[in-house]
Amino acid sequence: MKKILLTFVFSFLAYFVNYATEKTFTSPNGRISVSVSDNDGKLTYSVKLDGKTFLNPSALGLKTNMGNFTENLEISNFETSKVQKRYRLKNIKQSIVDYSATIATISLKQDSKNVFDVIFSVSDRDVAFSYKLLPQKETRVCVIEEEISGFSLPKNTTTFLCPQSKPMGGFARTSPSYETPYSVDEATGKNGWGEGYTFPCLFKTPDGWVLISETGTDGGYVGCRLLNQNDSNYKIGFPQQGECNGIGSTSVSMSLPNSTPWRTITIDNTLKNIVETTVAFDLTEQKYFSSRDYTYGKGSWSWIIGMDQSCNFDEQKRYIDFSEAMGYQSVLVDAFWDKQIGYDKIAELSRYALSKGVGLFLWYNSNGTWNDAFQTPIDKMNTSANRRKEMKWLQENGIRGIKVDFFGGDKQQMMQLYEDILTDANDFGLLVIFHGCTLPRGWEKMYPNYAASEAVLASENLHFGQGACDNEAFNACLHPFLRNTVGSMDFGGSALNKFYNADNKHGSIRRTSDVFALSTAVLFQSAVQHFALAPNNLTDAPSWAIDFMKKVPTTWDEVKFIDGYPGKYVILARRSGDKWYIAGINADKQPLTKTISLEMFGANTEVQLYSDDNNLNGSLKTVKTNKLKQLSITIPCNGGIVITK
Repeated sequence: MKKILLTFVFSFLAYFVNYATEKTFTSPNGRISVSVSDNDGKLTYSVKLDGKTFLNPSALGLKTNMGNFTENLEISNFETSKVQKRYRLKNIKQSIVDYSATIATISLKQDSKNVFDVIFSVSDRDVAFSYKLLPQKETRVCVIEEEISGFSLPKNTTTFLCPQSKPMGGFARTSPSYETPYSVDEATGKNGWGEGYTFPCLFKTPDGWVLISETGTDGGYVGCRLLNQNDSNYKIGFPQQGECNGIGSTSVSMSLPNSTPWRTITIDNTLKNIVETTVAFDLTEQKYFSSRDYTYGKGSWSWIIGMDQSCNFDEQKRYIDFSEAMGYQSVLVDAFWDKQIGYDKIAELSRYALSKGVGLFLWYNSNGTWNDAFQTPIDKMNTSANRRKEMKWLQENGIRGIKVDFFGGDKQQMMQLYEDILTDANDFGLLVIFHGCTLPRGWEKMYPNYAASEAVLASENLHFGQGACDNEAFNACLHPFLRNTVGSMDFGGSALNKFYNADNKHGSIRRTSDVFALSTAVLFQSAVQHFALAPNNLTDAPSWAIDFMKKVPTTWDEVKFIDGYPGKYVILARRSGDKWYIAGINADKQPLTKTISLEMFGANTEVQLYSDDNNLNGSLKTVKTNKLKQLSITIPCNGGIVITK
């Protein structure tokens, strides 16, 4: 009897062991492999590169008001296909993208009913997945209460993360706005300031690098964050209840069938794929047609140097003349223009600007009821009627674009506001820049009139405090590996003033060199750039620096990672047309000496080198690559290099 019982027990256990289904699929080149399992009724995935683990088995699933789709799951169908496409975008890091990937569709059953599919897209540098929720009986709509999508990193992983701030804090209770300082080279197991981390999130594993983010988020979902569960285990987090002044749900309401945004994982042995990835755009589609052929370019901006008092008619006219002298396309007129200049005088200013070949961007407060930000114009962008009336006036007066500030968080109604502003602005031919805002999630492709977002500790902090100036190089050495990898970053930098003040004699002191300023104009990618230059720079800055800032592009055809380490130094190359710009900066206390390969220039070729001496005195000289197509460079702390031909 005992023998029969043991046989039954082992048979029973064997049944459940055999119950588990595992499906494995690979990237087109076969180097990346993804395995998906339904062991014990729980869905997990894992990721390897060249046979080495980059993500351990990590959870998949959703909790909804239709049911808990995180357990008792069974893989019912598995299909793979190949996708290969080419697309063009002139406002991202690479103008022509050839995307090739393996698509795996995994169908899940619960209690013999089909409940959702998980779709994976695996390219040669990225893994991405999305859920497609299916209707249940007559249920046509549902609420997603939680997404348990996880990311279980190997032991001894270190982190490079931006903590999510608590809601309704900071200036005028405007947080969270993705403007907190990064922690670097830290162990896993922490949860930021208690609220997790904003995307993108960078990890250094024992075998390479992992960048985690999301793309494709629109008004149909929430903006998400990354929460630490324990040790090296992280999961998707929905917004905090206190965001948007506590108004609205943190969950997602959607009709069915419907799909979630993509969770993206970029991996590599080095930082090359991290810097060069286009996954944020590979997986998204354009949502509406452009109402016009939008043009990008460079511009000037008085506020970063002169603050609110500079927003007057005469000073803005002076900046229009400055933009004309620089060959720039725009001037950004910041807060309080409606009070300190007025609508009639702005119309006059716009006519004057257009006569000089310059267009205006006007600042707006997004606000309705979500924070205490008081800067005007206010209550112009938060409702459809007010917004469209205002945008009609903007169109009639030749305004090029708008900069909308002080958003309330990542809840679904706030993501819908972003989409509504963009959609309406396109109807009136306006470009849109967001500040005090969330991370863009593939928006350059989704919304043709989207220009850029801040979502970073940007240049305003250099004006506000010496600490930001002292740490400028450190922070600048993070952005090409983090914030700027997944979307256009409106930083507003490249100052040539020695002081952040209109008289250039007092205020916070710029610690970085003039060549550093030139280099960040290349390193920081955004199709529209409003630089922190001032009219006095035409006479008090080096002529070679001004000449460079006149010519530097803002749209790029290609990017190549050369070398670097987050927070220490970065060297990368960008191509515009047939011209290459190699830019580098150094935050380390010791001078950085490197011999770099410059295949794009060839052997024994004369190139133009902008560089600094040990005292951060910059110069421009002609040098030659060697016969191996290399060039030896030295970058002092807070200094930079730019190499062009």
